[in-house]
Amino acid sequence: MTAPSASTAPPTARRLRAWQVEALQAYRDADQRDFLVTATPGAGKTAFALSLAAELLERREVNRVIVVAPTDHLRTQWAQAALSAGILLDPTLTNTDRLRPDVLGYVTTYAQVAMRPAVHRSRTEHSRRTLVILDEIHHAGDGLSWGEAVAEAFEPARRRVSLTGTPFRTRVDERIPFVRYEPDGDGALASAADYGYGYRQALADGVVRPVVFAAYTGVSRWRNSAGEVVAASLTGDSTKAVEATAWRTALDPGGQWVPHVIAAMDERLTHLRAGGMPDAAGLVLASDQDDARAYAAIVRRVTGAEPVLILSDDPKASQKISAFTTGTQRFAVCVRMISEGVDVPRAACLAWMTSYRTPLFFAQAVGRVVRARRPGESATVFLPAVRPLLALAAELESERNHVLPPPAAGEELGDPLEAAREPAEGEVDGWQALGADAEFAHVLHGGRAVTGSAQLTGADEDYLGLPGLLSAEQTAVLLFQRDADHRRRASSTTIDEVPTDAEVEAADADARSWRAAGDLRREINSLVGQLAARSGAPHGVVHGRVRKAVPGPPSAAAPVDVLQARRDWLLEQTFRG
Repeated sequence: MTAPSASTAPPTARRLRAWQVEALQAYRDADQRDFLVTATPGAGKTAFALSLAAELLERREVNRVIVVAPTDHLRTQWAQAALSAGILLDPTLTNTDRLRPDVLGYVTTYAQVAMRPAVHRSRTEHSRRTLVILDEIHHAGDGLSWGEAVAEAFEPARRRVSLTGTPFRTRVDERIPFVRYEPDGDGALASAADYGYGYRQALADGVVRPVVFAAYTGVSRWRNSAGEVVAASLTGDSTKAVEATAWRTALDPGGQWVPHVIAAMDERLTHLRAGGMPDAAGLVLASDQDDARAYAAIVRRVTGAEPVLILSDDPKASQKISAFTTGTQRFAVCVRMISEGVDVPRAACLAWMTSYRTPLFFAQAVGRVVRARRPGESATVFLPAVRPLLALAAELESERNHVLPPPAAGEELGDPLEAAREPAEGEVDGWQALGADAEFAHVLHGGRAVTGSAQLTGADEDYLGLPGLLSAEQTAVLLFQRDADHRRRASSTTIDEVPTDAEVEAADADARSWRAAGDLRREINSLVGQLAARSGAPHGVVHGRVRKAVPGPPSAAAPVDVLQARRDWLLEQTFRG
């Protein structure tokens, strides 16, 4: 097989967006070895890079192309896109394989490069005229221990093009290779793009869909490590610790918040499909694989649709993503595999049911549903109405000129929410979700929280799926009006029958027991504090003495009779003192 040359698909033969044409010209004018493009997710960074590669191949400035991507699935996606540009790249090449003579290059991952940087350096040097495309270059930060490997492997390259969806910042001693930096005024360095294309520009050009954020509040109930039952609203005036635990509880699959929001997203998809997007799909983003499986079951019960479950340890995950991209399935449930780079243009709704809250992850995940295919499409993101996420949504809409720090070591893109806890006697986490309900809070649009003061007619409701025909206020009113229906749908899928009188009485007795246990635990902690202050021993030592005197489980899990015995023992020690 003869390798395709750039002449089979010259840049002029491919339809490019205005920004891509402008970026290509900026690259020609710069005439430099390294070039960084920052373009909002969904704008078409891949098409730009491959058009540039085809041009450089045609001019014989390079004769080999190496693409470095974050994940294995993106290797296939890049290779398929390159083939449409007349560039044959091997997405399956391992660190021990020889490059086939019929290809112009290959696609690898940052992890693969980090394993054997010398191998990739040898391949880069062998052709002497190599173009390296570094997709989502922020992955090459030293915080992920991949920076040195990337620098070693591709230092000999004749040309390097770096791509990212978000500007980023780093410390002076942790520079990402092949990136030009400028001081940011706070003692750090901010990446300096050679060409930038932001969300606001892309929205004005019709390159991306307008996105509406539908925020849902609700009351969460949980038992803490002291055995106390706590209830708090997601939007209440509470501390960050309480808000974090309320958020964590809302995401629990056993509550009502998740099925309620899934019901709302399902109805939105119905309107989108009836209003011009017959293949509109929704993505449910979970924190971990256990939650993802539970959410998939909820989607099945609430909507009647069989979701596509995409997990990183599934050997068929990449095939599932590809099939979902071109299929007609209504939902996909995943953890992080569709958060960055994966192109699913028909995805128009996103349910944010994850505890991740970094700006980088948020921007990349929302970017999965904003890619426009035709005029008039819109995107909706359903999310908990908590301050960290609402702030990220507002920043995305206002497109502030801010830069993001690279992920911490071993963290990648995620920043799992860690709720504040009250450890007792060596326990790490005594949190137990007891339930959560959901309620529509507002629509975030144009930096405004729209609660729904506009009047909505019956005719308006028929056009919710057609973007531009309803204002943000009308959309908020409609979501508010349908909220009771969504609550009924969610409840009907998790409560099969009315509880009996005996079950109600047992539940009340259980609640009374929790309250009694909570009072006893507070009393025990107070007495332990008094003894510790008097004796000078640490609290943990005193707790150990209590458990030795009155054996049983830790107080956070001990039954009422054990707690009473421990309280009595502590009172006796106090009186003796």
